[in-house]
Amino acid sequence: MMRNVYTVKQVNAYIKNMFTQDFMLNRIYIKGEVSNCKYHTSGHLYFSLKDESGTIACVMFAGQRSGLSFRMQEGQQVIVLGSVSVYERDGRYQVYAKEIVLDGAGLLYEKFIKLKKELEEMGMFAPEYKKPIPKYVRTVGVVTAPTGAAVRDIINITRRRNPYVQILLYPALVQGDGASESVVRGIRALEEAKVDVMIVGRGGGSIEDLWAFNEENVARAVFECSVPVISAVGHETDTTIIDYVADLRAPTPSAAAELAICNYRELLETIRTERERMHRSMRRKLEVASLHTARYAEKFRYLSPSGKLKSMRQQLADYEEQIPKAMHQRLEQEQERNRKVQEMLPLLMERNLRESRQQLAIRIERMKGLSPLAKLNQGFSYVQGSEGTVKKVADVKKGDWLRIYVTDGQIEAQVTDTKKE
Repeated sequence: MMRNVYTVKQVNAYIKNMFTQDFMLNRIYIKGEVSNCKYHTSGHLYFSLKDESGTIACVMFAGQRSGLSFRMQEGQQVIVLGSVSVYERDGRYQVYAKEIVLDGAGLLYEKFIKLKKELEEMGMFAPEYKKPIPKYVRTVGVVTAPTGAAVRDIINITRRRNPYVQILLYPALVQGDGASESVVRGIRALEEAKVDVMIVGRGGGSIEDLWAFNEENVARAVFECSVPVISAVGHETDTTIIDYVADLRAPTPSAAAELAICNYRELLETIRTERERMHRSMRRKLEVASLHTARYAEKFRYLSPSGKLKSMRQQLADYEEQIPKAMHQRLEQEQERNRKVQEMLPLLMERNLRESRQQLAIRIERMKGLSPLAKLNQGFSYVQGSEGTVKKVADVKKGDWLRIYVTDGQIEAQVTDTKKE
C-alpha cells in the first residue's frame, strides 16, 4: 500500500518554500548574455540569461522597471540583481529581476546615472544658471586634445565663418589617467585669459574614452566658470555630464564652432540688407515729411494772422454791402405786412363781432334753461319757511308760516297739517 503521496501542487509549493528559505537565492547577482528578450504589452519584461554552459529564465515585472535604465536587446552582456524562485503553475524556477545593469561599460553607466542624479538635485542643471552665448565674439577658448579631428574641425569652421576670430587652444588630455584634472586646468586657464566663449570637448569614442567628461570635478569647473561654456563631446548620440552642466550643448565639435562663431559673410550680408532697408525707410519718411511740410505751409498760408485779417476785411466789406440791402428789404417786408393787416382788419373785426354775438346768444339760451323763473313759468313754485327753503316735510311743523313764490308774486300761508309719503 502506497503511503505519503503528494500532489503536484504540494511538491511545487515545497520546492518554492525551499528556494524562499535560501538566503543567497533571495538576493543574487547573475551575469550572462541576453536572449529571447520580449517586452510584453502589460509592461512585463521576459528574457533569458545564457552562457557557454546553460540558460536561465528571467522576468522583470512592470513595477520593477525603474531598475532598468536602458532598453535591453539580444546579445547584451548584463548583470541581473534579483531572486530565484519557483513558478508553481509550470513547476519551473526563474529569476525575478529587480535591477539590471550592463556588464563592464554598464557599471560606468550606473555611475554616470548616479552622479547625474546627485548634480541635478544640487541644481547644477537648472536653466536659470545658464549663461547666454555672446552673438559676436573675438576670442574663443578651446579645451581639447592638441591633435585629432575635433580641433581641426573647430579651426577650419572658425576660419571659414569668421577669419577675424582668435582661437586660444589649451592642449588637454581627454582620456586616460589625469584627463579630468587636465580638462579642469584648461577651463581655469582660459577663464583667466578672459576669452569670450569656451568650447570644451573631444571626438567620439566609447563610454570609457569619454569618461573624463563625466567626472564631478570637470562638471563643477564648468558650472563655476564665469565664461559661457559650450560642451562638444563625442558624436550626436553621445551624452556626458558636462552636456547637462554647460551653458549650451553642441552635438559635435563642428556644431560647437558654428554655434559659437557668427558667419562673417552672413553678417556682412545682413548689414547690407539692413542698410538698404534703412535707406528705403528714410526715403519713405522724407517723402512723407515733405508732403506734410507742403500741407502745413498751405495751411499756414490760410491760417496766418495776415491771411485771417485779409479774410476778415473782405468779410466786413461784404457785410457793409449786405446790411443796407437787408435793412431796405426788411422795411419793405414790414410795410407790405402792415398794408395787408390794414386791409384785413375790418374783415377780421366784423368776423369777430359776428362770432361774439353768436357765442352770446348761445350763453343766453343756456342761462334761460338754468333760470328759476323759467321753472316757475312751467307751473312750479318756491316755498320758503322761517329756517329757509322748504325741501321736505321735516323742515316745517304745524302752525308755521310759509311764503310761496309763484310766477306773478308770492303767497302767505300757515301750516295746518303735515303728511309724509
